[in-house]
Amino acid sequence: MGDDTTNPGGETLRIERLDDRVVATLDRPEKRNAIDQATIDALHALCAELEADPRILILTGAGGVFASGADIAQLRDRRAHDAKRGINANAFIRIADLPMPVIAALDGYALGGGAELAYAADIRIATPSLKIGNPETGLGIIAAAGASWRLKEIVGDARAAELLLTGRTIDAAEALSIGLVSSVHPAAELLPAAHAIADRIARNDRAATMATKRVFRAPRSAHPAVDLDEQAVLFESPEKMRRMTEFLEKRSK
Repeated sequence: MGDDTTNPGGETLRIERLDDRVVATLDRPEKRNAIDQATIDALHALCAELEADPRILILTGAGGVFASGADIAQLRDRRAHDAKRGINANAFIRIADLPMPVIAALDGYALGGGAELAYAADIRIATPSLKIGNPETGLGIIAAAGASWRLKEIVGDARAAELLLTGRTIDAAEALSIGLVSSVHPAAELLPAAHAIADRIARNDRAATMATKRVFRAPRSAHPAVDLDEQAVLFESPEKMRRMTEFLEKRSK
């Protein structure tokens, strides 16, 4: 059953809760889903829920837009002490660190903070109308909510440097060609495609999925020790024994 909730700020983050996943839809049509403080508060509340009860998260936006950026009116009024608080950065870190995979389904604009929210996802898919980028330097600031470190992990140093330093916005075809998104779908098929990915993930062992995300996110210096520790736990799990036994029995038929 779905359940829509409204965030504490009076703006809307629509949330549909299913047994194995949650769909969170940014929905500020009058602001093209710009990310304001109320949206951040709602994302923190959602993260608290998914940390306590891990499920796959699908992030998307209403009205043919993912998120047009941070709310510029709020950004203009922020000062040095606000920057130090990392308002968007800390929320997006929390999203990236969720125990289960995060899928961003991107339609239309994903700019500035909207792009950085997308970068925090594990998997990104898009529609042909995607326009994604970080134009922050044109507004006299930097992309400080994850772009400076996440984008190069996704597309490589040289490509990320060019995009961040120029502030250039790219379309879906270029995003696909550089690996920023993994697939492109017609708008009507975007959310079904996200659910299909979630279905594929959900068929796998939950503990192994969460362990894979943990080791993938671990720093290079932690490998291979972190992999071996996680594998040691999984090697003792009843689910590993059940799945491997089932595989062997099917193969022997």
